[in-house]
Amino acid sequence: MHGIVLLLHILGATVWTGGHLVLALAILPKALRENSVSRIQDFEQAYEKIGIPALIIQVLSGVWLAYRLVPDFALWLQMDNPVVRLIWFKLLLLLITLLLAADARIRVIPTLSSKNLRQLAWHIIPVTLISVLFVVLGVSFRTGWWF
Repeated sequence: MHGIVLLLHILGATVWTGGHLVLALAILPKALRENSVSRIQDFEQAYEKIGIPALIIQVLSGVWLAYRLVPDFALWLQMDNPVVRLIWFKLLLLLITLLLAADARIRVIPTLSSKNLRQLAWHIIPVTLISVLFVVLGVSFRTGWWF
């Protein structure tokens, strides 16, 4: 079971991080250069169908994997444990991602136009960097890079 959940987690990370890298490094620069909201909207419309399920799979499998590493929730409060610190750091990154997404959905996207396209970019770039950090931290569970 552990292998299947880990595989689903990695596949979710691949879709989520890969999609955001494509958005930030290929779609966004062209959209900003051309002042084209439609480039972003077209990508988001197609990507959201697989990106959001990938994120949900990552969250569910990530919590399951974290619980397998530290099976007593009381131990999740012991910040002297390096594994617990990694878990909390990933949860913090998830919170920041959700806050950025909520802000974009509520404040930026409903009035998205060529005039406020840069505001959306200030959401896309941090979410992309955070998604890469998620991967680095995930690898760190195995390698001990951040212990």
